Amino acid sequence: MIVLNNINKVFNSGKANEVVAIKSLSLTIKEGEYVTIVGSNGSGKSTLLNIISGAEMPTNGTVNIERNDVTRLVEYKRSKWIARVFQNPLSGTAPDLSIIDNFRLAALRTQSRGLTIGVNADFKKKVKEKIAILGMGLENKTEQPIGTLSGGQRQALTLLMGVMDETKILLLDEPTAALDPRSADIIMKTADSLIEEHKLTAILITHNLKYAHQYGSRLIQMSEGEIIKDFDNQQKKDLPLTDLFSWFI
Repeated sequence: MIVLNNINKVFNSGKANEVVAIKSLSLTIKEGEYVTIVGSNGSGKSTLLNIISGAEMPTNGTVNIERNDVTRLVEYKRSKWIARVFQNPLSGTAPDLSIIDNFRLAALRTQSRGLTIGVNADFKKKVKEKIAILGMGLENKTEQPIGTLSGGQRQALTLLMGVMDETKILLLDEPTAALDPRSADIIMKTADSLIEEHKLTAILITHNLKYAHQYGSRLIQMSEGEIIKDFDNQQKKDLPLTDLFSWFI
């Protein structure tokens, strides 16, 4: 469960270029809920994700994850709960390392810092089985440097690495924005399958309104740092796609 209470985020406070990115925002996301967030550029979507992940600290207000107050907890200390997939496919991987070594680093993310995970036969088998579900043939290229792959391939592997172990929360920050349509569809279908399989709590930010309509169990629209629409699962199912498009006309 994620609980945000009266969150405000102000950049450059008291200066001429002050920006109020989030305004008195309160939000509860239940365990296992898949929330899709839409909104125009500058509406506060990514800032909200940054506050949940710990990349940004709120100016005031509180953030709770699984009943733990994490308001002032830095990003890496929240990694035992949270995995994040960014818009840029290059952001989630170490390009000079092999696929298997990238998965090893990802596995260490949720473990205690004193624990070492080796790349043994069992680990390689586990990784290959995970990668095979993508249908990209990458399970036979685990020794290949990940930087030699396409953006879609790297994004798909980043998604898999995010849910390798004990992740509870998956943050999808416009994960298809830099991808071609075929790769984007693979990413979205894979994410949907993994969220359901692992019973993850998930948040998707997207400008693709078809994806916003198709995926998730709850739909939120943000504007100027506030939540202006919040549709539950049934309301979302009843919402015609044309109505969703009309929100931005």
